[in-house]
Amino acid sequence: MNIAVYQMDIVAGEPELNREKVRRWLREQELGEVDLLMLPEMWTTAYTLPELGEIAEDPADSETIRFLQNAAVHYQVHIMGGSIAVKENRKVYNRAIVIDNRGEVIYEYDKMHLVPMLNEPAYLSGGREPVKVFELGGVKMGVVICYDLRFPEIIRSLALQGCELLFIPAEWPDSRRSHWDVLSVARAVENQMYVVTCNRPGSYDGITFAGSSAFIDPWGNLLQKGSVDREETLRETLDLSNVAEVRKNVPVFDSRVPELYE
Repeated sequence: MNIAVYQMDIVAGEPELNREKVRRWLREQELGEVDLLMLPEMWTTAYTLPELGEIAEDPADSETIRFLQNAAVHYQVHIMGGSIAVKENRKVYNRAIVIDNRGEVIYEYDKMHLVPMLNEPAYLSGGREPVKVFELGGVKMGVVICYDLRFPEIIRSLALQGCELLFIPAEWPDSRRSHWDVLSVARAVENQMYVVTCNRPGSYDGITFAGSSAFIDPWGNLLQKGSVDREETLRETLDLSNVAEVRKNVPVFDSRVPELYE
C-alpha cells in the first residue's frame, strides 16, 4: 500500500485557508500510484480552543467533509482525513474522518482522551464509542488521535480486532518529542503492526510542535521520519504481509494470558 503523509503547518482558526492549502498540495502531488493520503489532527482550525464553539463544523453539513469526499473521488485515493472539530448537540468533538476512494465516509472516531496540559476538557467533549477496525483495500486499519498514543489499552484493543496498520494524526508538542518518538515505536512493536503518524510542525499560542511524522514497521524499524520544523510530504510503500510474518515469528497474541491480567 502506497501512502502519502502531509506534514502540514496549520493556519490557526481559518478553515477555508487550510482547505486551500490542502487543495494546493493535492494539485502539486503526483498521485497516480498513491493509495491513501493522510492529514494531521485538527488541520482545519489548529488548537484555537476558545473559538471552536463558533467555528466547529456541523458534521451533517460539513464543508470539510464534502471537500475530502470530492478530493477522494477526483484523485481516486482513500483519505485518512486527520481530524477536525465538529459540533453536535452543543458539544465539540475532535473527530477523525476516514473516506474511501468512492467518496464514502467509512469510519469516524472521536478522540476519547483529552489533554489536561492543554485544557482540552474545558472546550472539548471526549468520545464515548470504543475504537474499531475499519478496512480499506483489504487491509485492517485503525486510528487514534495524538494523546491517545499514551494509552496502550485502546491500541491493543485494535490489535486484538486484527488491526494491521494504525494511523495517528497529531498536534504533539516539541517539548515532549522524545515521548512521541518512543511511544510510536513501542506501539508498533508491542502490537506487531505498522504505525503511520502525521504530526504538524510550526507553532501556535506559545507552543512549538514536533513534526517528526513517521512510518514504522511491525518490528519497530523506522522506515522514514519527517523533519521537526518543516512542512513536507512523506511517502512510503508498505508491505502488509510483514504483519502476519512478524506475528508468526513472535506469537505475542498466542502467548497472552488475559485471565491473569488485572
